[in-house]
Amino acid sequence: MRTKINLFARQFAASALTQELPTNLQNLCSNGHLNYALTDMAKLGLQMNFQAYDTLLNECVKQKSVRGGQRVHAHMIKTQYNPPVYLVTRLLVLYGKCECLWDARQVFDEMPERNVVSWTALMSAYSKSGYASEALDLLVKMLRSAYEMGKQIHSHTLRSGLPFYVVLQNSLIDMYTKCGQLSYARRVFDKMSERTVISWNAMLVGYSKHGMAREVASLFELMRNENQVKPNNVTFLAILSGCSHGKMENKGLEVFDEMMSGKDGVVPDVEHYGCVVDLLGRAGQVEKAFEFIKQMPLEPNAAIWGSLLGACLVHSNVEIGEIAGHTLLQIEPENPGNYVILSNLYASRGRWDDVRSIRSLMEQKAVAKDPGKSWIEIDQTLHTFHAGDRLHPKMDEVYDKMKEVLVKLKEYGYSPNLSGVLFDVDDEQKEKILLGHSEKLALAFGLIYSPVGKPIRIMKNLRVCVDCHSFAKVVSQVCEREVFMRDKNRFHHIVNGVCSCGDYW
Repeated sequence: MRTKINLFARQFAASALTQELPTNLQNLCSNGHLNYALTDMAKLGLQMNFQAYDTLLNECVKQKSVRGGQRVHAHMIKTQYNPPVYLVTRLLVLYGKCECLWDARQVFDEMPERNVVSWTALMSAYSKSGYASEALDLLVKMLRSAYEMGKQIHSHTLRSGLPFYVVLQNSLIDMYTKCGQLSYARRVFDKMSERTVISWNAMLVGYSKHGMAREVASLFELMRNENQVKPNNVTFLAILSGCSHGKMENKGLEVFDEMMSGKDGVVPDVEHYGCVVDLLGRAGQVEKAFEFIKQMPLEPNAAIWGSLLGACLVHSNVEIGEIAGHTLLQIEPENPGNYVILSNLYASRGRWDDVRSIRSLMEQKAVAKDPGKSWIEIDQTLHTFHAGDRLHPKMDEVYDKMKEVLVKLKEYGYSPNLSGVLFDVDDEQKEKILLGHSEKLALAFGLIYSPVGKPIRIMKNLRVCVDCHSFAKVVSQVCEREVFMRDKNRFHHIVNGVCSCGDYW
């Protein structure tokens, strides 16, 4: 067998300098002979081309051969081959899949040009290896890069007088909304001579994500009046979600009834039903939401039961909350959020034995609670804060700033909302716990180190609590700073004490 393989390899090596180079390498690779193909690569030297490198790198990715990828990489450098972004990205994907993070980052940093796949490959590699902060840092840089590039493309197109194709305009709307620049997005939308359903959806989703329900409803009415484009399932999801987060349950139910009528040919799926449950739950109609679930023609999923459980916590409905919570523990026994919300529901009623029972169950199943974390970028460096953080090198300054700001806020009328602290401790200890929330720490850090008058932008991995939201609103007034806060569910754009979410998120 060994002789046959060597003969097979020599036959291809003999013809390696012919025009059939990519085919030969492909045959070697497809027969599992990556090492022989790499040997041929060394012999070919300068005659390697795009197809040859592509063939080798694809096989290296398939076999997760780091050494093979390193040899291809070294050959490119040695022969001074200038690979296109596609080939460099394939190399980056290989290093990422094999968790060679140092190699992946070096390739990424040296790339003169990057595409979405490049950014995503490195972010995925960091995430899978437990480097969440590095992954988020990349995400922030990618969004900033996309925003700056998008503005440049937008400006260039306007100056040059080139045709403003609808696909480009749709992309600009999507980019601006994701970067929180809704006024720019709407400006592009309003100037479009032609709009597709994607155009409408991009703008509707943007408003919805920012909790701007009235703008969602107004835009949908404009879509109906123009009667040039029919809504699709994404359109209705955006409207229902926007109404849910904007305290417009009547409008949301009216839109859902339109769907059920079938006049647009869109059949509601489980996500649309989930939006209705969320809409009713947020509005305090927990019993109605529960009845709606029981009458659904589709099997309710974990997201729907999760919406109901969250609503039960907010509106203190322990009876239905227990049903939703224990259903979730059966559907998603490994999801820590379900245990935490059910535990908090019991704690809100002072049922500490039940709280201890849920926490004991978490320990038995080895389910860990997601710690609260917030991120803020200062001078292109991403800073991470944890709840009750004492690890950040500037924590003494942060807590000093927090005390200074707190005095001013209390003079202004701010009073900590202790209802969100669901621990069996006294009020003084509850206030200390609240001051240690990660978003407050990030906000205090931003007040110290971001330029005066510049907006403070914070990201959080969980839903922002009621007290932190109120705290940020008063800070925006007292300190005269614009605050952008992106939590797990929503954008919060706070100016002079008023938040874009309308205090309903």
